[in-house]
Amino acid sequence: MTEHRPIRSFVLRQGRVSNAQRKALETLMPEYGISFRTGLLDFEHIFGRSAPTFLEIGFGMGETTAAIAREHPQHDYLAVEVHSPGVGSLLKQTKELGLTNIRVLQRDVVQLLQHGLPPESLAGVHIFFPDPWPKARHHKRRLIQPAFVALLCRHLKPGGYIHAATDWQEYAEQILAVFADETQLVNTAIDYAPRPAYRPLTKFEQRGLRLGHGVWDVVFRKK
Repeated sequence: MTEHRPIRSFVLRQGRVSNAQRKALETLMPEYGISFRTGLLDFEHIFGRSAPTFLEIGFGMGETTAAIAREHPQHDYLAVEVHSPGVGSLLKQTKELGLTNIRVLQRDVVQLLQHGLPPESLAGVHIFFPDPWPKARHHKRRLIQPAFVALLCRHLKPGGYIHAATDWQEYAEQILAVFADETQLVNTAIDYAPRPAYRPLTKFEQRGLRLGHGVWDVVFRKK
């Protein structure tokens, strides 16, 4: 009997946590963090209001998530990341910028999707520059696979979107194919979408564009 590999959204590779990040983890998690164990999250309770809620998956060091939340105070952002340096960094930025529309969860997003989110509760999902796992033998570790996308669709409102961006063309082609094969989704573009105004350019991305490197945005909406 074949054993099915469970969906996982990450491989844990903890980097060094700076003193500032460690302090943020210790002091700001009670203010901006979410403790998820069992049961469905109540966004109105978590954010203290009713607003469109977007899921930020694998936010890295948090600069993009903080910038989006600052520019769109009418929206709420549930930011999920497993790596402590990034979690500490986003907590610190959230406090420094006085943002009230970010909540941070340090956990595997698949567990959240499977057990913690109400159906059709998200206005959108952002997956910006996921680990490309460039070696062919590691492609099975990539986050964006058919089962994962189907799981995301379960929690999207009708008309809600999934937006992925990558600077690896071969991964972009895979993402486009996976999204296109999901019958609940429809492409917002012919193939790749222009970068939406809400996604800021990172310093890394700007440097890559100056060097002639490509970036591909894939944006699909739920029917």
